[in-house]
Amino acid sequence: MANTYTQIYIHIVFAVKGRQNLVSKNWKDELYKYITGIITNEGQKLIAINGMHDHIHILVGLKPNKALSDLVRDIKSNSSKFINEKRWINGKFEWQTGFGAFSYNHSQLTNVINYIQNQEEHHKKKTFKEEYIDFLEAFNIDYNNEYVFEDV
Repeated sequence: MANTYTQIYIHIVFAVKGRQNLVSKNWKDELYKYITGIITNEGQKLIAINGMHDHIHILVGLKPNKALSDLVRDIKSNSSKFINEKRWINGKFEWQTGFGAFSYNHSQLTNVINYIQNQEEHHKKKTFKEEYIDFLEAFNIDYNNEYVFEDV
């Protein structure tokens, strides 16, 4: 897109279906490399990726030629297929339905990157559900607590 200049930073958050603790430390780095490849192949820029056993955080620089929902769909479907083909878990691996996406400006990137990189430390104090609801409230997103984690 000639003469199109954008700066769109999106922090994407989604969980393992049922918030099960299925993402193992033994293979999470390989999974993150695979997801990095998905994002790169879609022409987008991965800035940070990390997570816990039950969820993942991804910070991307999003170009305007890609719909966010399409990118997340592709990340989730292709990474689920990858995990299942590797047979890293017993049974079928799936991500939750839906996702959270939060926008940031350039001056906030260092804080967001640090937040994503320090997930293990952060989750010593706060559960994923508490973290997720904090995001929804901080961004003034209307939600029904009964349906925030409908896969559970």
